[in-house]
Amino acid sequence: MVANEPETNTRAWVLHPDIKSDNQRRDPGFALAEAVALAEAMPWLDIVGADVVSLPKMKPGLLFGTGKVDELKRKFEAEDVELVLVDGPLTPVQQRNLEKEWGVKILDRTGLILEIFSDRARTREGVLQVEMAALSYQRTRLVRAWTHLERQRGGLGFVGGPGETQIESDRRAIDDAIVRLRRQLGKVVKTRELHRAARAKVPFPVVALVGYTNAGKSTLFNHLTGADVFVQDMLFATLDPTMRAVKLPSGRDVILSDTVGFISDLPTQLVASFRATLEEVLDADLILHVRDISHPQTHEQKQDVLAILDMLGIAEDAPMIEIWNKIDLTEDVVREGLETRAASKDDVYTASALTGEGMSVLLDAVSDAVEVAKTSRELRLSFADGRKRAWLFGEEVVESEVQDEEGWLLQVRWTARQEKHYRDL
Repeated sequence: MVANEPETNTRAWVLHPDIKSDNQRRDPGFALAEAVALAEAMPWLDIVGADVVSLPKMKPGLLFGTGKVDELKRKFEAEDVELVLVDGPLTPVQQRNLEKEWGVKILDRTGLILEIFSDRARTREGVLQVEMAALSYQRTRLVRAWTHLERQRGGLGFVGGPGETQIESDRRAIDDAIVRLRRQLGKVVKTRELHRAARAKVPFPVVALVGYTNAGKSTLFNHLTGADVFVQDMLFATLDPTMRAVKLPSGRDVILSDTVGFISDLPTQLVASFRATLEEVLDADLILHVRDISHPQTHEQKQDVLAILDMLGIAEDAPMIEIWNKIDLTEDVVREGLETRAASKDDVYTASALTGEGMSVLLDAVSDAVEVAKTSRELRLSFADGRKRAWLFGEEVVESEVQDEEGWLLQVRWTARQEKHYRDL
């Protein structure tokens, strides 16, 4: 990982490899712009240039062809580049070879996102999760040419000797650190589970905001709650989840949860590490998918968000409202078309979290959705199930009860979250 906050800014160059054989659905120009925006999220970087590099196919040793490697080397030397950010995955061997060829440090997309998350994590849980993800990533990078390992290797390390010993030593140290972090994180997660259990006793539906990073979730969260969550036109401005109680215009109380923004090719280490945090989405009675409808790649961003929700185990038929946010940034003709399309769809609404436009209609829809999200069930409980019966009454979901010789027959009406919690009792 790159050292935190150096005294002088690091001169960086961004490369987006456009590999034709990948059948990428994302426009390379927009992909490069997003990569630059990611890099600009790190205040200690000076982005001095950026390029899309077209490739017929990936070269296993250097990613790029030797001619392109030489051409880029001359460019980096002329611009005094110190760090190259490659917007895509690099194997450890590719990273090591490119660092040797160019004489600069290199971060791939995963490394950069980990750096950003490390810079933004504020809660104890968030910090631990990022550290675990970073260590898992670093463990695969123990062949990098610019680490202390290279100076101590004395050979390639394939057939023993000091280098192999050093690498194995570092690997064991990382494994030990991951075990310690996992233990610490387990304690923090237990505390949060207690908080979640306490919230579960309050019969308020949970509404979770999800969306591509910079889609406007935090602005919407602030608008609905009157909170002061950090908002900036920057990727991953919000990292740690925030929850607030909100009273809807209908008088209905809900708990609103803001989550980390999603992004294409989100590192698998981060998806795994933040799974516990994102369980707030799994437990939600209603998901609000916030989209930046003014973004040229809004459809691709939607697909990325849905793919990550699927990775998290969110069912396709989970209650969800799609919010076409930032409608105020679209041109009049485009805007009219979007409003017409949204009106023809169920559970799709146009809005502007910044100006407040469309909020009243959206909140009415949220009120209706959390009510509709309730289902009725008939439950048979034995006299030994007294704890479950007490929980049901505590949740205020019991509509009727009849006692007989075997126990109780109850009619309940509850949310999906309450039903899931009951099944886990």
